[in-house]
Formats: sequence, C-alpha cells, structure tokens
Amino acid sequence: MSKNSTLPATRISNKRLNAVSIPAEIIINIILGLFCLLCVIPFIFVAIISLSSESSIREVGFSFLPAQWSLEAYQYVIKLGDQLWRSYFNSFFITILGTIISVLMCILYSYALFRKDFKYRKFFTFFCFFTILFGGGLTPTYMVCKNMLGLSDNYAALIVPMLVNPFNIIVMRTFFQSSVPVELIEAAAIDGSAEYNTLFRIIVPISKPGIATIALLNALAFWNEWFIAMLYVRDAKFIPLQYLLMKQQNQVDFLVKNSSMIGVEAAKIMSDLPQESLRMALVVLIVIPIACAYPFFQRYIISGLTIGSVKG
Repeated sequence: MSKNSTLPATRISNKRLNAVSIPAEIIINIILGLFCLLCVIPFIFVAIISLSSESSIREVGFSFLPAQWSLEAYQYVIKLGDQLWRSYFNSFFITILGTIISVLMCILYSYALFRKDFKYRKFFTFFCFFTILFGGGLTPTYMVCKNMLGLSDNYAALIVPMLVNPFNIIVMRTFFQSSVPVELIEAAAIDGSAEYNTLFRIIVPISKPGIATIALLNALAFWNEWFIAMLYVRDAKFIPLQYLLMKQQNQVDFLVKNSSMIGVEAAKIMSDLPQESLRMALVVLIVIPIACAYPFFQRYIISGLTIGSVKG
C-alpha cells in the first residue's frame, strides 16, 4: 500500500468522534457563557440592592446603579451581636450533623430496598412510598414530636423531624439499582464479607456520586428550614439563623407599617429603617454559606453524570 493511501485513514483516526468546527465551538461557548451570566446576574442584583440606601430605593426603585450606597441593612443585622453568631453556629451545627445522620439512614434504608433477597423488601418499599402520598398532618406531628418525644428547646427538635426523607430513599435505591452490580455483592459474600462490611467498604465507595447528591439535598433542606424552629424552639440559644433573620424582618415590617401610631419624631426614625435593603441583605447572608458547599459536591455529581453517560 502506498504512503498516500494511508493519509485519509490517518486523518479520520485523528479526528474526534464528537468534534465540531471552530465557529460552532465559539458559538456554543458564547451561549453557555450567556446562560451562566443569566444565572449569576440575579444574585448580583440582590447584593447591589442590599447595599443601596432605603431612600435610594424609594426614589429610583431597584437599580444596578443606586443613587446612594449604604451599609445600613448589614449594620442593622450586626446589631444583633452575639445572637447572630450563635444562630450562625446553630445553623452550621444542625446542617452538618443532620446531613450526616440523614444520609446514613438513607443509605441503610435504601440498601435494604435494593437487596432483592431481603424478605420484607416489598413491605418497606410500600411503607416508604405511602408516606410520600399521605401525611399525618401538622397537629399529630406536633403532638408526637413535642409531647411524646420531648423535642422542644434542644438541637434534637431541629434535626429529628427531618432525618428521614422518603423521596431521597427512593432516589438512592434507584441509584443502587442502576450503578451497583449484583454480582459484586455475590462475590463479596463468597469471599466471606459481612453485610455491613460489604455496604461500607464496597458499595459506598462506588456510590459517591449518588450519596453526594442526596447529601446536598439534605444540606439544603436543613440549612433553609425555619418552620420547625418556629414550632419547637423558644430558647434563643437554639434559634437557627434563618428563623432569627425572619423574625428581624417581621419586626422591621411591623414597625414601619405602624409608625403612624406613634410620635412624629419616632415615626420619622421608623420610616427610615431599612426594609427592602434589609430583605435583600438577609438573602445574601443566608445564601453565601450554603453556596460555598457546592464546590465540595460538584466533582462527585459530575463524576456521576460521566458514569451515566458512559453506561448509556
């Protein structure tokens, strides 16, 4: 075979299977860049509003270029002093501990549903699915948690009611079914591996993408929860950040709306309290910490997408 006859084959082999032309690649990158910018712009806008003075918002409304910059909203929050940092600690503690325990319970429950040789598999699958469709209601839940379990003014009151999420269990079970070969479990059993050893030393390491996704969902749920704190917490030392900031926002709204019922001087002071800028400042203070958690889960989620694409 001549040298020239091998050139087309060499060129074909060197081309990527999913290669696109350079102009098409530039257009795709521009579209993705604009999409990313659209995702970031709303948060930047919120941050700018939180740094705007209340008078500027009343005059020109929400704007990327406010008439007057101000740190008044953040100063108002900082006046909470030690309670603010205590609530920050509570939210971090509840989120970290709650996420670890809930993910552990989710793995144990979903692994049992995944094992086809588990005798009561159908019953516990129905038991989990039934709770997605039907709930006991707020009043029975409150009575069980507070009167029977004693979940009041303690960290357990903010963690225990959210430990088991049936939706996450179903998702994790499905991930096990699609990513964990049964032959691997049978091989481990032949080698004499016990059930817990098989789960935590063989199954869990190859299931990190699914576990990371469930952990992220649980962390978001624990971090954003304030309603449970309103039900079960009265002691200020157990109040999480979200509930504290919501109370502050409600207090400011109440004072501003009822400023006409007090003296003229006091009414003027109350009317100058940050209302819209405070609301946006609270969003910034709540979003930034949980947004920092995304990079820790990102590589596992991306690897999970890669595994899925290879299998597909």
